[in-house]
Amino acid sequence: ITEGIITMALASWHVPDLLDNKCASSAASAANLAREGALDVRESIPSSFPLPPVKDLEGFEKDAQQLIKPSHGTTTLGFIFEKGVIIAVDSRASQGSYVSSQTVKKVIEINPYLLGTMAGGAADCAFWQRNLGMQCRLFELKNKKRITVCAASKLLANVMYSYKGMGLSMGSMIAGWDPSGPAIFYVDSDGQRTRGKIFSVGSGSLYAYGVLDQGYKWDMEVETAVELGQRAIYHAQFRDAVSGGTCSVYHITKEGWVKMRGNNHYDMHYDYYPVGTEHATSGGSVI
Repeated sequence: ITEGIITMALASWHVPDLLDNKCASSAASAANLAREGALDVRESIPSSFPLPPVKDLEGFEKDAQQLIKPSHGTTTLGFIFEKGVIIAVDSRASQGSYVSSQTVKKVIEINPYLLGTMAGGAADCAFWQRNLGMQCRLFELKNKKRITVCAASKLLANVMYSYKGMGLSMGSMIAGWDPSGPAIFYVDSDGQRTRGKIFSVGSGSLYAYGVLDQGYKWDMEVETAVELGQRAIYHAQFRDAVSGGTCSVYHITKEGWVKMRGNNHYDMHYDYYPVGTEHATSGGSVI
């Protein structure tokens, strides 16, 4: 590109009818720089992004990913019993050892008959489950019937598999009621999809499983099942440093889901153990 062509091109941008005074003066300044040889169009457009000045680029990228991707913590659970499905979650969000929020809503209400839970990256779970809600609604409009829990979980698993290995972090339960009855599916960011009757996901899931395994019965009453879900979340919150906040419990039947409880962890602690010495962690005599 010759200097004359650059000068003519820049000068042609000076159109008083289209540009205000500031734009016109900027165009004139650029034309003057071009005439003086101070503007090199070839050098002003970078051919690629600059790379870090390191010997092992792949190793540097892996280390950087670990530094900017902190650990996650949560406790969510779900189980099927004779009178429906129970979903219970905590509400604490953490970034490594830092507690960033105590009021995260970890149940995504996909539609009046479907719920999704969040475990892993909050942004990944929230975005893709809301995206799933959109897909479920489009399915209803197209087919004139409500989507099944099986089909909804498959839609999410397909999307997760297409992004496998790209950095998503998600371990979700899709629970609901459809014409075939109640169902719970576990779906994660690797595209894994598993159907089951009892699930617990998150860093506090082992503590929750201990309570569920001890107290679960198929023929429980609704209030007993709600209490079991809440108590399992409470014990996980107590033992797991990155689970806490509140405990939300949902009950799903053929009429849809209903939120049953939303209690604070500290209130639950003093309800279960009004006398501090009754708790297993209280100090006692040394034998």
